[in-house]
Amino acid sequence: MKIGLVSPYDLAYPGGVANHITQLAKQFHDWGHEVKVIGPTSNPENIIENAHYITMGRTVPFPSGGSLARISLSFWLEPKIKRLLREERFDVVHIHEPFSSFLPLCFLFLSKTINVGTFHAFRDSPRLYGISKLLLTRWFNKLDGRIAVSKPAMQFVSKHFPGDYHIIPNGIDIDRFSKETKPIDKWNDNKINILFVSRLEKRKGLKYLISAFGDLKWNHPNLRLIIVGSGNLDEDSQRILSARKINDVIIQGSVSHSDLPRYYKTADIFCAPNTESESFGIILGEAMAASKPIVASSIEGFKSVITDGQEGILVKPKDSTQLAKALDTLINNPALRHRMGATGRKRVEQFRWEKVAGEVLTYYKQLLKLK
Repeated sequence: MKIGLVSPYDLAYPGGVANHITQLAKQFHDWGHEVKVIGPTSNPENIIENAHYITMGRTVPFPSGGSLARISLSFWLEPKIKRLLREERFDVVHIHEPFSSFLPLCFLFLSKTINVGTFHAFRDSPRLYGISKLLLTRWFNKLDGRIAVSKPAMQFVSKHFPGDYHIIPNGIDIDRFSKETKPIDKWNDNKINILFVSRLEKRKGLKYLISAFGDLKWNHPNLRLIIVGSGNLDEDSQRILSARKINDVIIQGSVSHSDLPRYYKTADIFCAPNTESESFGIILGEAMAASKPIVASSIEGFKSVITDGQEGILVKPKDSTQLAKALDTLINNPALRHRMGATGRKRVEQFRWEKVAGEVLTYYKQLLKLK
C-alpha cells in the first residue's frame, strides 16, 4: 500500500503529533508499505537526508491551546501539492489535524484518493471550530475516514462536526521505556524521586506540584523533585520556590531522546499535574511502560489512559493540597507503588505501536473496500 502521512506541525520539532506520525511511518515501512511523511519544517537540512520525508513550507510559532504550534502559513504550496499527489498516486492520504492550517486543508481539498483524518486535540473552549464551522464543512465532507485518539478528542470535534469516528489511541514506544537501563547515578541514593516530564507551560500545572512538594518536604526531607522539559519556569513557580526556599528541586531542562528512559528509571513516582487541554496522556504511558506509579490530574484525556486507584491516583486539577495528599500516600507505601507500577506495565500493552498501527492499517483496508 502507498500511504501519505501529512503533518501540520514542524517535522524537525518534537511533539505529540509529529512523534505519532513518525512512529506510524516506521511501523508501516517495517511491514513493507511505501510511506511518505509530508509536512513543514524549520530545519530542512536535517530532514532532507531521509528519503521518506517530503518537506513543504517553513514554520512559524502560533499560539494554540496554551502552547505554541509550529505550523506553516505558506499559501503558495498548492501547485507543489498538486504535483506531488499526481506523481505519488497514494492509495491513502492520512492527514493529522486536518483543520489546523493551510497545508492539511490543501491536501484534503486536492486529494482524490481515500482521505483519512486523525483528530488529536481536546480543548475546553472550542471557539476555533465554532467560528470556522461553516468554512470547514466543505473540507470535512471530503474525509472518507475519521479517527480520534481518545473519547475526549472525539467529543470535542463531533460537537461541531458530527459523524462516525473511529477511536484509535496514541501509541507508546513501550520497549524504549521498559528495557533495563541504568538510573542516573547522582540521584540513585536514599531519596525518593518524584519526576515531572513536560514542556514548562502554564497548562502543565507545574506550580501546583512545586507547592505540593514544598508542603511534603516538611515531613519527608528525603524527597527530591526532578523537572524535565523545555522552556522556563513560570513566574508563579519561581515565586513559590523563592518565597518558601524549597530545596531538592532539580530543573534539568530538555534531555536527549536516548537519556529520557533513564529519568523514568530513576523516578520512584511520576507526577502529571496538568490542568487542561490534554486529549491523551503519552507521558502517562511512558511512565507505565517504565513500571512507575502515577499521580495525575483527573482531566478527561488522562482518565482515558489510567484508572484511579489502579495504575495511579487521580486528583482534582489545580489543587496542590490533594496533589500533596496523593503523593504522600505513595511516599509512605512502597508496596502500593510497586503494585500500581506493575498494573500500569500490564495495561500499557494495549498502546503498543504495533497494535495501534495495525488498527490504523485495518481501517485503511476497510475504507478501500468501500471506495
